[in-house]
Parts: sequence; C-alpha cells; structure tokens
Amino acid sequence: MNTTPDTTDSNLEPISPEDARDLYLESRTDELAARSLELHEKHLDEFVSWCEDNGIENVNEIAGRTVHRFRLDIKTEFAQSTLSIYLSTIRQFVRFCESIDAVSTGTTEKIVLPTRERKTRTEMLEPEEATTILSYLRKYHYASRTHALMALLWHTGIRTGTVQSLDVNDLDTDRDRLRIRHRPETDTPLKNGNSAERYVALSPEVTEVLADYVAENRHEVTDEYGRDPLFTTKRGRPAKNSIRRNIYAATRPCTTGRECPHRKDPATCEAAQRTNTAAKCPSTVSGHPVRRGAITHFLRQDVPEKVVSDRMNVSQDVLDKHYDQRTEDEKAEQRRAYLSNL
Repeated sequence: MNTTPDTTDSNLEPISPEDARDLYLESRTDELAARSLELHEKHLDEFVSWCEDNGIENVNEIAGRTVHRFRLDIKTEFAQSTLSIYLSTIRQFVRFCESIDAVSTGTTEKIVLPTRERKTRTEMLEPEEATTILSYLRKYHYASRTHALMALLWHTGIRTGTVQSLDVNDLDTDRDRLRIRHRPETDTPLKNGNSAERYVALSPEVTEVLADYVAENRHEVTDEYGRDPLFTTKRGRPAKNSIRRNIYAATRPCTTGRECPHRKDPATCEAAQRTNTAAKCPSTVSGHPVRRGAITHFLRQDVPEKVVSDRMNVSQDVLDKHYDQRTEDEKAEQRRAYLSNL
C-alpha cells in the first residue's frame, strides 16, 4: 500500500500508531466520560490494528487517503451512522496527531465523514416484520443461533451488549427466566453497571428455543476466562460486531423469504451475498431498532411503562424520549380504554 502523506512535511516527528493512540487517550482522560473514553479506545484499537495489517508503522505516513482506505475496509461491517461515529473518533485522533507534529498539517480537513442517518432515533423493527422473521426462522432454521438470538431480542428488548454478556447458566429453564449480571472483571460489563442486574421473565416458547439451541447448535466452547457463553462462535464468546452482523443479516427481507422492496435480485445484490455485507441493505436494521421496536410493541400491548422500564433497563424519561414510538393518537386511545373501565 502506498501510504505517502498527501503533502510532505519535513518537521514531522516519528511515532508509532500504538504510542500515538496512548498519548491521545491520556490527553482525553479528563475531558471524556469513562464510557466515551472506552469507545474512543475501542475505535482507535481497530484503527491501530488496521495500520499494523497494512504496514503503517509510523503515524507520519497517515494521510487523508489512509483514513479513506480504512473507511472502505470497514464500511460493510457497520450501519452508516455507526461508521460516522468511528470515523469521527479517527478524525479527532488525527487532529491530535497534527498538534504534536506527527501528521501533516491540514490532514484532518481531508477526512470526510459519512452523513449520519437522520432516522436512527426513530427507526425500529415493526411487529409485523418481527413476526414474519421469527416465523420463518422457526420453520426453516429452528433453534439456530440466529433464531435464538432474534427470539430473545424481540421477546425481552435487551441490548446486544447484554446478549453478549450471557452465560449458559444464566438461563433458568425450570423457572422460565434469564439472569442478567454485570461482570466487568471478565469483560462483560452492562451499560448501566450493577443497577442493570436483574432477572428477566421468558415465555415458555422462548425458553424452549434457547434450551434447544444450547442442546443442539451451540458450540461447546468457553471464553478466555473459562466461562460458558450462551451465544458462541467456534472461537468462543462472539464480539458485539458479530452479533450486530447477525441481526443485520436476519432482518434483510430476502433472508426470510420476503420480496425485496428495492427490486434487487438476491442472486446479484451485494447485501444479500454475505453476512458481512448485510448492512448495505436499506431495509435491514441493527440491534437498537430491534430493541426500540420491542419496547414500543410492549407499550402498544398495554404493558405499564414502569414494567417495561424495569424489564428493558431504561429509565422512564429515556423510554419516553428515545424508545416509545407510539403516536399521540395511539396513546390517547390507550388512555381512553383504561378510563372506560372506571
């Protein structure tokens, strides 16, 4: 790969990507919240690994085209909004590198971020789509990892990070419930820490699907801490990106026998070919819209907001602001139904 900077700057001081990353993170320690700092570290770890894979040993070599190549290499793994967040972190990192004479001045201005999807805070998996997906998976891919994953996500509305944290012994088949625990010491923290620990009730049908998945299709592997993940790959506990790609793939219309709304031929459509390219389908969704759809579905079924709030581990204020997609008309009619019984 040609990694020569777009403009030559003889005043640059050599530094490795790893060292530059560490300096950047140290410089942001007092500015960023702990969670934000973790995300910056995650994004930069991926960029540093990419640099290593592409023979970039000196940050002086980073140019606008370098970041563009990185973007092309990872764009199939993320929705456009997520990709924009990743590249925003990289741009902040490059700006920092400019300030310490590690990257040519002006490089930051050459990094163009993809447009964030404006629908991300309202996008959700609709109940009709969820029903179609789960019916198809139950009929043709019963108790597969995808079937178990989608059934659990839709039935509980839990986060993908929570899914990743689950172990086999967290599933209580006798009592139809799931134990959710915060275990940061073994790399499976929950977003809201200890306060997110709880039991989540399962329907007998979902319990059965999960139990059959464990018995028939789960890879018999442990993670690096000797724990038995509920959801697995051949190598152990799946990364969050792996779970995200699984959801993208499962929500493609063509994957579950539906007609393509974009008039594409699945035999030639790039998004239909592989799990890694599924995010390119305009109709596919990630884990968060599945969670938003599940929460809205529970609310439409007259489940009290406090119950939904506790079950999904989301405050009622955040639920109202970011998850509840019922229209004002729907809410009014549901209130009328309650009042008519008084």
